[in-house]
Amino acid sequence: MGYGRPAGLRWGEIVIFQDMMTESQKLSIIASGKEYFRKIIIPNHLTGLRKLNLKSFNINPFLINYLAAFLCGDTEPLSLAKALVYPRVLGTSINTSFGQNIQIFISDLKEVIGNASGITGIDIEFVDALDGRRKYCQCKAGPQTINKDDIATILGHFKYLQNKSRLDRMGIQTDDMIVGVLYGDRSELSGNYKAIDAYFPVYCGSEFWAHLTGDTTFYHKLSKAFGEVVEEEGVDGSQLIQQKVEEIAQEISDNGGI
Repeated sequence: MGYGRPAGLRWGEIVIFQDMMTESQKLSIIASGKEYFRKIIIPNHLTGLRKLNLKSFNINPFLINYLAAFLCGDTEPLSLAKALVYPRVLGTSINTSFGQNIQIFISDLKEVIGNASGITGIDIEFVDALDGRRKYCQCKAGPQTINKDDIATILGHFKYLQNKSRLDRMGIQTDDMIVGVLYGDRSELSGNYKAIDAYFPVYCGSEFWAHLTGDTTFYHKLSKAFGEVVEEEGVDGSQLIQQKVEEIAQEISDNGGI
């Protein structure tokens, strides 16, 4: 499927079109993203960490002993606690929080861009920095975050817009209706996204942000900015995790093991 690339334009080149996103808007997206982490992600992450206790885990006693030995070389309570806490705090909990609250970030994105769409099923509208055409975009979190039922819903919204375009003479082309996946890589897209991409473009990660902002490095700037929030807020995650590991190790000892 062709994505409406202007004639003579090589992939990776950016053409400046009128109404393309301004530098001020790009900075506002980064600032908004950092505020999202500051007000939503970090507090939820810390709350989840503080609430953890031994009963929080669905423990496989065979597997946890193996993991503790694999990680630390022994199955002492402290090693068992590390094997429980590290995956939860650094993986499961933060991914869940990000996914559950992604609509807040998308709402902030609408406000910054100033082009929230009033069309059913469309989150934002923007002038594509690569082809200069107006895009009608449904935003999704990551490359694995939709299920099979979402395929029909998304295709239904785009087909509704196609019909509306014909009736209202809006001049919308198939490639003007897109799914924008906020993070990840095209190679990571699930089969559900690929089913949509057979009909309408799915832009993923750096690809999406380049179409939106005209900056091929914006995706990396944004992801780096999220990490800066921890330093700015003075959160010492290593100390908090170690404290929780010690608490759960004590629980394991008091219970006589796992």
